[in-house]
Amino acid sequence: MKKEKKGMKRDLIILSLMLVATLVLVIVFPENEGAVVNTSLDFLVEMMMILPAVMVLLGLFAVWVPKEIIGKYLGHTSGVRGILLSLLLGALPTGPLYIAFPMASALLAKGAKRSNIIIFLSAWACIKIPQEMVELQFLGLEFMLTRLFLTIIFVVIMGISIQKIIEWSEKRGIGEAAGHGPK
Repeated sequence: MKKEKKGMKRDLIILSLMLVATLVLVIVFPENEGAVVNTSLDFLVEMMMILPAVMVLLGLFAVWVPKEIIGKYLGHTSGVRGILLSLLLGALPTGPLYIAFPMASALLAKGAKRSNIIIFLSAWACIKIPQEMVELQFLGLEFMLTRLFLTIIFVVIMGISIQKIIEWSEKRGIGEAAGHGPK
C-alpha cells in the first residue's frame, strides 16, 4: 500500500512538472498556443475513444487467458517461438503505441519474458502490416524488405540484450534500492 501511494505521488509530480513545462512553453511561444491546445484536445479525445475498449479487452484477457498459456508461448521457456509470436502480435494490430503498454503490462503480469515484451512493443512501433504495404507502394520492394529485415534483426537483438542487462543488474542488486529490482 505504501509503495502504491509512493508511485501515485511520483506520477502526480511528473504530471505537474509536465503541465508546468507546457505552460512555460505556451508563455514563451504564445503564437503556438492554438496548435498546442488543439493537439492536446485531439489526443485526449482519441484516448477517450480508444482506452475504454482497450481496458475491457484487457479485463477479458486477464480472466480468460490462463497464466500457463502466456508462460508457455511467451515465457522464459518459449525460445524462438516466443520471439516469433511477439513479432507477430506486435505487427498485426494497428493503432497508437500507447494502447500496447497496458497490453504489455498484462502480458508481463501473466509471466511473459521481458525480452518478448520488448520485441512486442518494438514490433508494434516499427512493423505494422498496413505500414509495410504503404512503404512498398511508395519506396519499393527492395527498400521495404531491407528495412523490415534489419528492423526485425535489431528488434530481436535489442529485446534479448535488454533482458540480459536486466538479469545482470538484478543479480547484482542494482536498482533494488530505487525500487526497480525484483519484487
